Amino acid sequence: MKKLILQVALDFVDMHRAMPAAKEAVAGGVDWLEAGTPLIKAEGLDAIRELKAKFPNKVIVADMKTMDVGRAEVEIAAKAGAKIVDVLGVASDSTISECVEAAKNYGCEVAVDMIEVKDIVKRAVEVEKLGVNYIGIHTSVDMQMRGKSSFDILKKVVAAVNIPVSIAGGINSENIVEAVKAGASIVIVGGSITKAKDAKKAAQDIKKAMTSLKKINTKLFKRGGEKDIAAILKQISTANLSDALHRMPSLAGIKPVINGLKLVGKAVTVRTYPGDWAKPVEAIDIAEPGDVVIIDVSGVGPAVWGGLATTSCVRKKIAGVVINGAIRDTDEIRKFKFPAFSKLIMSNAGEPKGFGEINVPITISGVKIFPGDWIVADDDGVMVIPKEKAVEYANRAMDVLEKENRLSKEILEGGTLSSVMNLLKWEKK
Repeated sequence: MKKLILQVALDFVDMHRAMPAAKEAVAGGVDWLEAGTPLIKAEGLDAIRELKAKFPNKVIVADMKTMDVGRAEVEIAAKAGAKIVDVLGVASDSTISECVEAAKNYGCEVAVDMIEVKDIVKRAVEVEKLGVNYIGIHTSVDMQMRGKSSFDILKKVVAAVNIPVSIAGGINSENIVEAVKAGASIVIVGGSITKAKDAKKAAQDIKKAMTSLKKINTKLFKRGGEKDIAAILKQISTANLSDALHRMPSLAGIKPVINGLKLVGKAVTVRTYPGDWAKPVEAIDIAEPGDVVIIDVSGVGPAVWGGLATTSCVRKKIAGVVINGAIRDTDEIRKFKFPAFSKLIMSNAGEPKGFGEINVPITISGVKIFPGDWIVADDDGVMVIPKEKAVEYANRAMDVLEKENRLSKEILEGGTLSSVMNLLKWEKK
């Protein structure tokens, strides 16, 4: 049976954070340590030197992602202590050949990262002939956020070449079994170890699953595709979502009627006129279980929603309501523990005149909302995710949550947010 290698990717931007994670990962059974591209760009080749000094018996991989000047980059990485240097598969044959020649001179090996290569199998065969030592199948972070994986192409590459093949991108203690069965000799794991609250335990679970070929439930939150969106969004906060989307604001002024309730669902949109509650109530009949009725009344009263509308929603298992306008009967709504978010609360209601429209685009606080968009709301506010971006945005928010979990652990171990994030170093000069 071929030897299986577990490699951890240390994709930090600060060495003082990468090193504790490396120690935990090694204690958990990791075989190879990778100085990730962000770490090398932020800390330079000293990142490789420090890892080699601390772990002299471990293989240190330098994820240089070399695209040009192959000889020079392999030389400096090898002299810093790297045993394996990564070059991009989209680099020219001459660059890869230079990397191979330099590796022979300086006693290291070359891995070719196939990220963004169009015909991966063809290119894998070509670079094997150039003398490289490893082929790397890599699903980029941005592609992972869109729910993509590389297991199918891994099988094809393993069948086409005679050198070890690695896989990277979203690997955890569950899908690592699939990766090994697909033929991976080296499994590269990043966030499933480095973002875990207990990186040692995470590494142990992944190593055990890899060698036993038995899945172990991952302790991290799970990403996924279209069918997993609701489950993912229920785990993250609107703050996570805002951070993931470059500080996207929530719908201004809309607050929860009941604190502590989370709302997630697809939008049934309503546009109506002040006090006209006919279309908001009729939207309940159109909505499916799990949907969110979101109503634009231009942010004014009288109320277009109350206790009877809420009772109807509870019976139909509607997830909740969001109103850019006014709501009433809040005592009754609280008894139902129904997720309701509104800009205003007032006792007076209007009349059901029947003006307005259902399931048309509406705009609230400058945010355009279409039927079927995802609504996420909690005590911090209400966020809207375009339906065509839902998988990506949900996964990016999960990534933020996982990073915060790791930061929280580091703070509790004796740091502060400023020191852990090394804010002085990264302030704009």
